[in-house]
Amino acid sequence: MPRERLRPVDLAREHGLSTQAIRNYEQAGILPPAARTPSGYRAYTPAHARALRAFLALMPGHGHQTATSIMQEVNRGAVEQALRLIDESHAQLLEDRRTLLAVERALRDLTSEDGPGPLERPEPGGVTFIGPLARRLGIRPATLRKWERAGLVDPRRDPQTGYRVYTAADVRDARLVHQLRRGGYLLEQIAPLLAQVRAAGGLAPLEATLRDWHARLSARGRAMLAGAAELDAYLRDPAPGSGESED
Repeated sequence: MPRERLRPVDLAREHGLSTQAIRNYEQAGILPPAARTPSGYRAYTPAHARALRAFLALMPGHGHQTATSIMQEVNRGAVEQALRLIDESHAQLLEDRRTLLAVERALRDLTSEDGPGPLERPEPGGVTFIGPLARRLGIRPATLRKWERAGLVDPRRDPQTGYRVYTAADVRDARLVHQLRRGGYLLEQIAPLLAQVRAAGGLAPLEATLRDWHARLSARGRAMLAGAAELDAYLRDPAPGSGESED
């Protein structure tokens, strides 16, 4: 057997995987098709090992589904499409960073003594209603009603019309909920955060959460760099049987 020929177990051992996982990765297109020995056994190469390292390095930053799609595109020769997928992941990370900054701004607004910012500015008369507020936030009125049922916002009712009336404080709460939802928080996770901020009168209860959020985004960014390095190593010398690179 040529020295460069590797068995499934050789690839598996390096990463603590099972040989079945290696076969599954090949079947999914994460690894290009392996050659077969005359007796029918799979024969991998060091380039297959690089493909596996690239996939496993891409996963922490891009997630399993996107990492799979990236490797599938590379192995069929659609390198430009693979790079577009990577670009989309980086764009999502940037959007997540912006969301975190927006959450921090919303929290500052919630506890600020300087009054509401532009988004929270109430309608004439000091209040706003569900339709205008939903439009400002870019959500449906039904979403605001859902948040109300979850106890996240608590507008009063106009005694004559029965309409929901949102004060500046209600709008700040709605904005905070909106930003936390964009950050991936569930409604049941947001409720205690809001309660803590209101009770404490400041940001202290959320400081640990925000630090963790920053740390997770930084870890994702670093993981993307590590994944890019391994993918570049594979692209420089792809496995036999993978597609030709696009011009």
